[in-house]
Amino acid sequence: MHFSRHFAMSLLDDTTLRKLDRLTLVASRVRAGAIKGDRRSTKHGTSIEFADYRDYVRGDDLRRVDWNVYARLNRPYVKLLEEEEDLAVHLLVDASRSMDWGEGEENKFRYALRTTAALGYIALTRGDRLTVSLLHDSRRPVQFGPHRGRGHTLRLFSFLEQQETGGQTDLNSALREYALAARRPGLAYLISDLFSPNGYREGLSQLQGRGHEVGVFHLLSPDELDPPLAGDLRLIDVEIGTGQEVTLDGALRDLYRRRVNAWRDETQAFCLKRDIHYIAVETTVTWEELVLQGLRRRGLVK
Repeated sequence: MHFSRHFAMSLLDDTTLRKLDRLTLVASRVRAGAIKGDRRSTKHGTSIEFADYRDYVRGDDLRRVDWNVYARLNRPYVKLLEEEEDLAVHLLVDASRSMDWGEGEENKFRYALRTTAALGYIALTRGDRLTVSLLHDSRRPVQFGPHRGRGHTLRLFSFLEQQETGGQTDLNSALREYALAARRPGLAYLISDLFSPNGYREGLSQLQGRGHEVGVFHLLSPDELDPPLAGDLRLIDVEIGTGQEVTLDGALRDLYRRRVNAWRDETQAFCLKRDIHYIAVETTVTWEELVLQGLRRRGLVK
């Protein structure tokens, strides 16, 4: 138990977990599944009468167990109400080498894992069907799930703590392959810096085409937005190792900042046009503020 708790505490402390306990991921455009969970439906006029049973999973509220059924069958079942629905939640984390950038808590990959832990914890706590996939170069994605129930929380944290970056991820290809696999459509969030040589738009469109409600967490570190560099430099592509000699002066830094801002604006405009949630994130923003405040203001959690 102490070993598992090490993983939990290194990602999310108890105070944060208690705050996350009160949250639910909101899907406004995706169809809920036939298997029902612990979330409240956004549909009006639904009944709160008994609807069905499902197997008890560790972490479920014992008050929901039908003890009469347990006495007859010697197996615990949880009662579901008609207005309760589950949601398939897909968290897709870019694990390319470029994500391993930034110091300490501002490291993009560390930030992505902690954000994934928070969103995944909310999903498991609410009885949603959670799948987490790490998108690497040409390899198949490393995957957790699909799982349901609070009892999988520590395994989720342990899984995330073991992940590493590597190589260059072709986001279009990785997202397309994920979309085409036989998975139940749901709420699909990509967490990435979007540094992909072949782009990402076709892959996001493929996810939408398969019925997913799609969102993008666009992570950038502060020195990627405004590099604290000057003079004659050799810049190295961390994913493929190629270099480029540059002289960085004030004018070039201004041009760089304008182009980065224009790139983010173009990405946001594309997402807005396609009805994709776009969340631009600088890793100096605490991830607690991102989840507990920013996503609440956007209506993506409640």
